Amino acid sequence: MIAIIDYGAGNLRSVAKAIAKLGYEANVTSSPDDVLDADAVILPGVGAAGDTINSLERLGMVDPIRRVIAQNRPFFGVCLGLQVLFTDSEEGGGQRCLDLIPGMVRRLPSHLKVPQMGWNQVRQRLAHPLFDRIPDGANFYFVHSYYADPEEEAIVAGETDYGLSFPSVIIKGNIVATQFHPEKSGDLGLRMYDNFLKFSLGGR
Repeated sequence: MIAIIDYGAGNLRSVAKAIAKLGYEANVTSSPDDVLDADAVILPGVGAAGDTINSLERLGMVDPIRRVIAQNRPFFGVCLGLQVLFTDSEEGGGQRCLDLIPGMVRRLPSHLKVPQMGWNQVRQRLAHPLFDRIPDGANFYFVHSYYADPEEEAIVAGETDYGLSFPSVIIKGNIVATQFHPEKSGDLGLRMYDNFLKFSLGGR
């Protein structure tokens, strides 16, 4: 079973539609038990880090997320769903996050147009099944004002330039996370979700 965590994120339905279009059945859920029973978990993200952490805590989702990741089950974080995996965020004057990946989430430089909104290229830094049949330098759709700055450079699987070079794909063990929105990125975004589900669920 694929669980898509429902904590009120605005892009929730578009993620669910993308997964359904690929022929998979996903459970959009705010139940911690459903997340603990899932074979793969997707955490979408739109909004503010503080609100997201508060919603996850209110729903009792923080411990299930930690347990899923500790048990080496496949986990996909999208946009803010990537950022909240880190230790802290500069958003809102400073916000403690889930601290599952050591590092800081930083605001894009003030001289840039913020948020970054639109298509941008992703350079692949690691060979991984997530990138199967996806060209290096392919364009994906971004909407964000903050970016992840991990302590461990080796987990940066893809990077993107927008006034600076920032990690746009993070892969650490069973965690896959993208700063962009695959569900808004056309055929290649669908292919990325499909790749994730294929290697996560053994081709089911």
